[in-house]
Amino acid sequence: MSLGPADRPATATALVWDWPLRVFHWSLVLAVAGSFATHYAGMEWFDWHRRCGYAAAVLIGFRIAWGFVGPRYSRFSSFLRGPRAVIEHLRGRQPYPKAGHNPVGAVSVLVFLASLALQAGTGLFANDEIANAGPFYGWVTQETSNRLTGLHDLNSKILIALIAMHLVAIAWYDGWRRLGLVRTFWTGRKEGAEGIRASRGGLALVIAVALIVALALAIRAAPEASVNVYF
Repeated sequence: MSLGPADRPATATALVWDWPLRVFHWSLVLAVAGSFATHYAGMEWFDWHRRCGYAAAVLIGFRIAWGFVGPRYSRFSSFLRGPRAVIEHLRGRQPYPKAGHNPVGAVSVLVFLASLALQAGTGLFANDEIANAGPFYGWVTQETSNRLTGLHDLNSKILIALIAMHLVAIAWYDGWRRLGLVRTFWTGRKEGAEGIRASRGGLALVIAVALIVALALAIRAAPEASVNVYF
């Protein structure tokens, strides 16, 4: 006799993505989206563009730290693999992991973090040669600031391409392969996976506060400087 849907045992779910990592992920989505929106909205939105950049810088710093001290699946050591593992995954010779990032996803995490860190870092020194500049503009020469501004603009295009590829990949894995990645990153839970023991929320808050204070002190210590205007 076959079992009906109500008689079948439910598949157990386990916590794989801790709440600090999930808060980081969705906060970074908002910060990056806000940065692009306020950039294209015009000069009157520059203060909000700068605030979004500050938020992104703190979030990136947190993710790097969390990659060393966070729970199992948040740590770089749990998902970073060598080139051979990436090739094997692309050839379909490795099963998709029950939890965490696959080898290609691990590479995308590093590339994303590098691009975002570069974007936030160069933005601190950039200027528009009109009236606005990053808070660390006074620590470098006008020429250096201009070079960093060019890098900031170039990397923004690279970042848009990375975001587009990321969205396509998510659509593939969720829409075609039905892996439920977005749902898992929202709830933190996944079926049939070995879960983590705790989210280490207290440690996450300490790291976040330390990064916010460090950035605030650095901004306060930066020398004031006006942007050279060219006509």
